[in-house]
Amino acid sequence: MSAAAASIKGFDASALRSDFPALQQEVNGQPLIYLDNAATTQKPQSVIDALSHYYSHDNSNVHRGAHTLSDRATLAFEDARKKVLQFINASSAKEVLWTRGTTESINLVASSYARSVLKKGDRVLVSAMEHHSNIVPWQLAAQACGAEVVPIPVSENGELELEAYKVLLDERVKLVAVGHVSNALGTVNPVKEITELAHKAGAKVLIDGAQGVPHFDVDVQALGCDFYAFSGHKMYAPTGIGVLYGKESLLEQMPPYHGGGEMIKTVSFEGTTFNELPFKFEAGTPNIGGAVALAAAVDYLQALDRTALAAHEAALMQYAHDKAGQFDGLKRIGCAKTIAGAFSFLLEGVHPADVGMLLDQQGIAVRTGDHCAQPIMKQFGIPGTVRASFALYNTFEDIDALFAGLAKAKTFLL
Repeated sequence: MSAAAASIKGFDASALRSDFPALQQEVNGQPLIYLDNAATTQKPQSVIDALSHYYSHDNSNVHRGAHTLSDRATLAFEDARKKVLQFINASSAKEVLWTRGTTESINLVASSYARSVLKKGDRVLVSAMEHHSNIVPWQLAAQACGAEVVPIPVSENGELELEAYKVLLDERVKLVAVGHVSNALGTVNPVKEITELAHKAGAKVLIDGAQGVPHFDVDVQALGCDFYAFSGHKMYAPTGIGVLYGKESLLEQMPPYHGGGEMIKTVSFEGTTFNELPFKFEAGTPNIGGAVALAAAVDYLQALDRTALAAHEAALMQYAHDKAGQFDGLKRIGCAKTIAGAFSFLLEGVHPADVGMLLDQQGIAVRTGDHCAQPIMKQFGIPGTVRASFALYNTFEDIDALFAGLAKAKTFLL
């Protein structure tokens, strides 16, 4: 363990823990071991301070204000957009849309883009390991248009079957939607290759990046995707704020998703004209404080050595897999060659919920259930899994505590 930790030069997870107030507490009389990061991450003090400062000093509505607070709020809000632009390497601020999170971002594309291009007989390809948020919106759009949602097969190792994907890519496919990283299995999908193949077939691509952005650098131009969606709360920012990246040429063609203030130029009973990008898709008062705090989370991540961070998290995952191989009765669910974030497993003969409850009594926070990924759970013939998911502040000692907790749980359950 010490050798693995020492190999990650320039990254000290133990030192970073002090930046996160929520990690400094006890749960059920034990120091908190937080391993539920795929659901939501804890927030560093700098993000909490940014949110507090906005509401304490700059709270006002943005754009068109005639006073100082509105000017300050608008500047902070649009500066946040610029930071996100740089964070994902978009080519223009017009391509960065504020949403409530990944779910709303995907619904926006499904409702605005998909419904405007799909027709009877068309197809949307969605991988079989997707979160429900990257399945249901496409089903709703397809049903409205007479189109079809077709799953891309996933192997028993939890890897997308690329050869089967290639066979499915024909002239009927108008859009492909895949996760960058599976929230249920941790599988890192080859999204650049998926995108290139889709474009050769004439299809557009949306990537659900909710589990990707927290773990490694994302360059949307290098990926070549048409849309990329992610949430603030999974990358150390508050809940209720997210981003949709979309290529400007596509966003220009798409009809508005919501109607109301800000997204218009003129309104009359004879007709309405819409605002320019990105405001055309940002009806109503936005989550200004959330955007400001998301920018603070970007600053926090960018101040770290992201290469060392990724190496640290990879070492954590390898350590967990090594420990699992020595733990009788533990079965990993999802054994892809490349995994990030999520370590899913079952204890033989034990329901996942019981494992989660006994771990919680020891101060260890994990998630249990189907992780909003029922199709892949059905394929594997299981009700769900126990999922431990890692973040930048997790340590090898946290994994030791997890397996010690599992050993103790076994004495009660088996």
